[in-house]
Amino acid sequence: MKILKSIVVLLIFVCVPGAATAQMEVMSYNIKYANENDGENSWSKRKAHLTAQLKFYEPEIFGVQEAVLEQLEHFEGSMENYKYVGVGREDGADKGEFSAIFYKSKEYEVLEEDTFWLSETPDKPVKGWDAALPRICTWALFQKKDSGEKFYVFNTHFDHIGEQAREESAELIIDKIEEINIKDFPVILMGDLNLEPETKPIQFLSEQMNDSKNVAEKVVFGPEGTFNGYHFDEPVTDRIDYIFINEGFKVLKYAVLSDSKDLKYPSDHLPVFVTLELQ
Repeated sequence: MKILKSIVVLLIFVCVPGAATAQMEVMSYNIKYANENDGENSWSKRKAHLTAQLKFYEPEIFGVQEAVLEQLEHFEGSMENYKYVGVGREDGADKGEFSAIFYKSKEYEVLEEDTFWLSETPDKPVKGWDAALPRICTWALFQKKDSGEKFYVFNTHFDHIGEQAREESAELIIDKIEEINIKDFPVILMGDLNLEPETKPIQFLSEQMNDSKNVAEKVVFGPEGTFNGYHFDEPVTDRIDYIFINEGFKVLKYAVLSDSKDLKYPSDHLPVFVTLELQ
């Protein structure tokens, strides 16, 4: 009789709604393209540090900006259990910089994925508006293998010159999210947006989605800014990298990671790192 009572109690405990919640750690990281003309900050001299940093934090999902194929292949070969989706912005294949999305392939399955260009013709690899360079947004629909929960991730890199391009890009991405996310799944939008929080495009995005820094429930940690320019002896104050979420996620923790080694940063940007909870 005592054994039966114990089993009943155990079943009640396991079946309580909300007893377990799905949490995940997500990162957005402009890793600076592989350049061997940067002296002490050349890719060959910083890739081991940057890779070790990624291995230490081990986010379930991380989006990279400025990455070229050589860097993506390096991560995929050096980091067990990670795969990526994305294409190069120059040709929609392997040429130019990617806004790739890495994910833990044992835990997540990609159901859909694609890339569009931030331009008047999103399906063509061209520059948009007054942009100096072609810019893209890569997205994927993920499913957690253990629970079946689904969510979208959009990863992008706005132009650094074109003011109109940045405004139009913000509006285009929101339009695309609405067009693609017809089943109203949770959504993450991340990237290097080359804009400070008070600018019009960031204000627009903040009206459509939640800036993870502003809604973090437990802790906000790290420097105010995200762009360090490799200036290790100066405060990091320029905030231009973001992770936005819709109402499908709760933000528990937000951080800008200022890890360094021998007075050097692994990239000219600091990664944004958040702990999310699926609602």
